Amino acid sequence: MAEASTRETYGRTLVELGRQNKDIVVLDADLSSSTMTKFFSQEFPDRFFDCGLTEQNMVGIAAGLAASGKSAFVSSFAIFISCRCFDQMRLYLSQPELNVKIVATHGGITVGEDGSSHHAIEDLALCCALPGFTVVVAADAIEAAEAIRVAASEYGPFYIRLSRPKTPIVYHEGYQFTLGKAVSMRQGKDATVIAVGIMVAKALEAADILARQGIDCRVINMHTLKPLDEAAVVKAASETGAIVVAEEHLAQGGLGSRVAQTVAKEKPVPMEFVNLGDRYASSGKAEELLQRYGLTARDIEESIKLAVKRK
Repeated sequence: MAEASTRETYGRTLVELGRQNKDIVVLDADLSSSTMTKFFSQEFPDRFFDCGLTEQNMVGIAAGLAASGKSAFVSSFAIFISCRCFDQMRLYLSQPELNVKIVATHGGITVGEDGSSHHAIEDLALCCALPGFTVVVAADAIEAAEAIRVAASEYGPFYIRLSRPKTPIVYHEGYQFTLGKAVSMRQGKDATVIAVGIMVAKALEAADILARQGIDCRVINMHTLKPLDEAAVVKAASETGAIVVAEEHLAQGGLGSRVAQTVAKEKPVPMEFVNLGDRYASSGKAEELLQRYGLTARDIEESIKLAVKRK
């Protein structure tokens, strides 16, 4: 598969949106060269605010700008925004329901050598817990651009997670992102993989391998964790009878937890989960870490086989 950077796509999409809407402002915490908000700062220096290494203050400033009628985009590494700024997100954004879009780069363990201090693997659980927040994880650069455009057109607080490395392109140009509506990437009748982010490409790879073994696997990209497309989950459970959830996140509170709640309530079927479990990862190259911690196409393949056996 061809690859592209979701964070670079974000930066360039911001410039496009900035040309269309003079009320868009962008804030960063001394990481604009990494989050790629540098493109916006170069074209709109009067609408760009580098807040330095004061992420909590940055969220407060964004809240003030939003309360004044601006559409504020806030960026930093996912670990800093989600963990360090949780109280500010709760008090300044969630409770007053302000129009602030948090677009966090360097999500998951694929930041690699930066080590466990920089691995954002609790972020989805934290942000899904915040009332009023919309939570999105882009599967590729094409989806990232579309999600950013939709977020700019919608009112309210968003958390959008992007990756550090280039990631496989799973969509064609012309793809239309619909908030809260899961995308069926591949049809199948024996089991369903519900994946998010970088795990979508790995789920498609696993489905191809299983097809050669006589197992027909459906693949769904659940790009919006909140609001969750519960109808897609129920349909998958009803039509395939087994579900595997794959995510670059801890076991608790992320996509797996949200899908399992729906399955338990609406249509109980065997489920398996591909995630980091209950542990922090070590430092290492991105692909090495994905293999070490069980986030590969092979891990999805084995989980599907287990789920199918339990039908």
